[in-house]
Order: sequence, then structure tokens, then C-alpha cells
Amino acid sequence: MECTASTQQNALQNLNNSKANPALASDQLPADRQADAAHSPATKQPYISHQPDSEGIIHYSHEENAMWGALLARQAEQTPNRACSEYLEGLEKLKLSPTRIPQLQDIDEVLQATTGWQTAAVPALISFGKFFKLLADKRFPVATFIRRPEDMDYIEEPDIFHEIVGHCPLLTHPAFATFNQTYGELGLNATKQERLYLARLYWFTIEFGLMGASKDTRKIYGGGILSSPSETVYALSDEPDCRAFDLIDVLRTPYRIDQIQPIYYAIDDLDTLFDIVNSDIMGAVKKAMSLGLFAPTYAKK
Repeated sequence: MECTASTQQNALQNLNNSKANPALASDQLPADRQADAAHSPATKQPYISHQPDSEGIIHYSHEENAMWGALLARQAEQTPNRACSEYLEGLEKLKLSPTRIPQLQDIDEVLQATTGWQTAAVPALISFGKFFKLLADKRFPVATFIRRPEDMDYIEEPDIFHEIVGHCPLLTHPAFATFNQTYGELGLNATKQERLYLARLYWFTIEFGLMGASKDTRKIYGGGILSSPSETVYALSDEPDCRAFDLIDVLRTPYRIDQIQPIYYAIDDLDTLFDIVNSDIMGAVKKAMSLGLFAPTYAKK
């Protein structure tokens, strides 16, 4: 993926790391977002989330607001004919400013009125336990910083643009919101090994999910795609392998986050997420664990 990336340790180390990004765990160079870690300067200054003032307001600089506007304008050129209608409707509900980074309470007002969710300001990286707990409590973690100009197309940590523009529009939809809450609840009670398999479910749905039974009707709902202009175009091209969603297959499919995705899984429509929630996800996890992973289709690093 082009826009955002969170480079971490290998998958098992990721689960033991109290500061690892908990949303995902890759089978090769795990990370919450896709990019090539080799491009990251060793002396790069870390990102630090902004703290609100006494009235709960975060004051972003002119340069930070300008970056928000540039990212939003660039992605607006790609999403109208490629994103699913539910995403576009949710984006309209959020009424994002093209010139300033939104305050989280403004996003919360919309989410609370639609699905009862709200955001939670967090550092760039949080523990798996905190991540799952936030989702289970219907609170979506958002780091309150935005990438610098030199990281416009690559950033190790998921920033506020990825979380607000990539995910929050669909948190206004009950199927997407319910799926995230259920995922959090399952993750809280899962073993470390089970979390590795659950991570693949999150990766191929919430982050990199497509919908539509045929290529002519296919749209994007995954936030990892929708916050990346290049992958937004690529995902609906003839190049990747788009497969019909099958829960066991998804759980057995290895992925890498440091390259564009070779495989996507397409659900029929967004309400299919309800069907997944109502299925025996942990039973499927146990079956997938017994069967083992498919051979990877990506190139080795």
C-alpha cells in the first residue's frame, strides 16, 4: 500500500511486543499498513500524537492542515467510481473539511448518531490488548498526528488520515461497525496463535476488502486501499487475483505488508459482514490452524 505503513517485528514477536500495532500481524515483515521498510531512514524522527488543550481541542499547524488537504484532494480523484456506495455515503456524513484536520469530537458526533461508536485518541502504536479492548467497547483508535511531506507516500505508523478517511466513513454503517466490535471481543479472548489467524481476517476485510460478485460491479470497502491512491486504482485492475470470500481460505492466506497486495477477497455486499459475524469464526480459526497456511503467492523479501 502506498500511503500508510506501520513496520514491526515478525508476527510472533509482534504479539509479544507491548508497543506493536495490534490491528494486524503479517506473515512476512508484519505491519498494519504496506510499505517498504528499507526506505525508512534510520535517523527518522518518530511521530508523536498531539495532546488536546484544556478544552479538548488539538491545534494543528498550517503545514499539518495543508498536508491533510493535499492527501484528501488526491484521494478524492480516485474514490468516487471505485469505493462502495456505503463508504461514499459515510464520507458525506462526516463532512470533512478540505483545509483542516478534524477534531475527534466532530467525528464522534456523527459516529454516535449513526452506530453508537466513537474514536479514541492513541499513540502511534498500542498493545494488542488495548486495541481489542477499544474495538470491543466501540471505540476506534486514532493517532492524532499526520505524516510529514517526506512521508506523503510512505509512513511507518498509521496516521489520522488513514484512520479518519480510510475507516471512519464505514463506521457509520451497522454491518461494518458490528464486525469491528465482534472482532475486538474475539481478539480479547483469543490465544496468541489464534490472533495471528484473526489478523488475516481483519487484513482481508477491514483493511483490504473488496465487494461485488463480478469485476464489473466490484467496489472497495477496505480502508487500507481507500487511503492509498495507487492501490485504489490497482485493486480494481486486472493485475491482482480477486477471489470470492471464503472464511477458511482467508484465514489460511499469508500476506505481506511491504508490497502491493497480490490477492484480494470479495464479499457479496457490506451486509455479508453480518453473516461473517454470525458464523463460528473461532471454530473456523481452529480448523484453519489444523489445516495450515497456503503457500505464499508473494515474492520473498
